Amino acid sequence: MRKPDAPAKPLAGPVVVLISADAEWRALRQVWPQPAAQSSPFGEWIEREVGAGAGRRLVIVFHGGWGKVAAAASTQYAIDRWHPRRLVNVGTCGGFRGRIERGEVVLVERTVVYDIVEQMGDAAEAIAAYTTDLDVSWAGPDLPKGVRKGPLVSADRDLLPADIPRLEKQFGAVAGDWESGAIAWTAHRNAVPVLILRGVTDLVGEGGGEAYGNLALFEEGSRAVMKRLLDELPSWLARWDAATAP
Repeated sequence: MRKPDAPAKPLAGPVVVLISADAEWRALRQVWPQPAAQSSPFGEWIEREVGAGAGRRLVIVFHGGWGKVAAAASTQYAIDRWHPRRLVNVGTCGGFRGRIERGEVVLVERTVVYDIVEQMGDAAEAIAAYTTDLDVSWAGPDLPKGVRKGPLVSADRDLLPADIPRLEKQFGAVAGDWESGAIAWTAHRNAVPVLILRGVTDLVGEGGGEAYGNLALFEEGSRAVMKRLLDELPSWLARWDAATAP
């Protein structure tokens, strides 16, 4: 198996919150219409204070774009521009029907990029090269209601019902998205700790996907998921700080 290069020295700076899909960013701007956004080569960004009292802090919230290409490139851009001490990605995912429910949140402890087709060598080795483990031990066993730890599979496509049994059996997944694998891999290569929280907007199963051909359902689910994740963001940051304080 190919071994990655030694990661760079960890950086010390602000917390950057990455938002991927356009619908997720629109939902965020409905929840947080202020302040006015600034622009980047990838998307808009804002500086915003979150939390209250002694736990109040300034975060940079950055719209990096959808899909693996935009996710990897914008994650590296954010690291190079703001030198964050931590990255957070909050967003949406599709759930496997019967394995998870709409509105549940996955605290991601492993990302797998599964749409890699290797026919000249070892396919498992190719997928392993882009699989990333995230240290979420700081979160402890007492998670908020409706939150579960687990892996998330990523691909530049929506979930196909025929793939779900394999994804569940091979990777232990119950949900999938488009960007988490690229974000986690890029953060790991830069030795920047990353927290990924993805809420289920819609379910996919044997009969198809309930949001397929129904964009309004996905957008409605995105608004609900993003509101929850943004409301809970200060408590996640406080928990992370408390568990890793010297």
